[in-house]
Amino acid sequence: MTKELEQLKQWIEESDNIVFFGGAGVSTESGIPDFRSVDGLYNQQYKYPPETIISHSFYVRNPEEFYRFYRNKMLFPDAKPNAAHLALAKLEEQGKLKAVLTQNIDGLHQDAGSREVLELHGSVRRNYCTRCGKFYGLSYIVNADGVPKCECGGTIKPDVVLYEEGLDQRTMQKAVNYIRHADILIIGGTSLTVYPAAGLIDYYRGHKLVLINKSVTPMDGRADLVISGKIGEVFAEMMQ
Repeated sequence: MTKELEQLKQWIEESDNIVFFGGAGVSTESGIPDFRSVDGLYNQQYKYPPETIISHSFYVRNPEEFYRFYRNKMLFPDAKPNAAHLALAKLEEQGKLKAVLTQNIDGLHQDAGSREVLELHGSVRRNYCTRCGKFYGLSYIVNADGVPKCECGGTIKPDVVLYEEGLDQRTMQKAVNYIRHADILIIGGTSLTVYPAAGLIDYYRGHKLVLINKSVTPMDGRADLVISGKIGEVFAEMMQ
């Protein structure tokens, strides 16, 4: 075990007020591709750029094309939690981890057993009728043909934050509060380039900021501890 891992393990053992903030890299080890990686969605060729397809205006203008892309490239109903998800759930069960803040929309943290999960960008598990507000699960969207419709005739929209849409302010305020009072803030699997979520780091007041990522981030110089590697493998080794 490296000295960086030893340090992190010691900090975790001594703390009961840890907050974790994660991005796409937390789920790549579960087989869910990272949008911005070299082989991710943003580097593949489509009729429209992915950023355009998963925008609010495109969803309104061309829901058929939106849902064709959404089902094909953003839904992974068979994905399972990996070592990172399981380790975080265990730390919460031990009373050490107060909350998971995630940019991911796959629901794998909950599958692993985490209870206090703030989904900054929403979840594919929740879908609602834009007319009557009735909610539908993931399986309904997966199995529907074309644009999914509610029994009232309204269009069903995923409860995920599309481009051009704002983040839920109550969720963001809750995330800020957790970070502001955290003893240890662990950030993993994110390039810290997507705002406003990446700006949450500015609210941390402690001196145990940990960054775990495969590549360098713009915030590495601000961290008290930087660990390079896949987050699932890092957590698996640390929790042994």
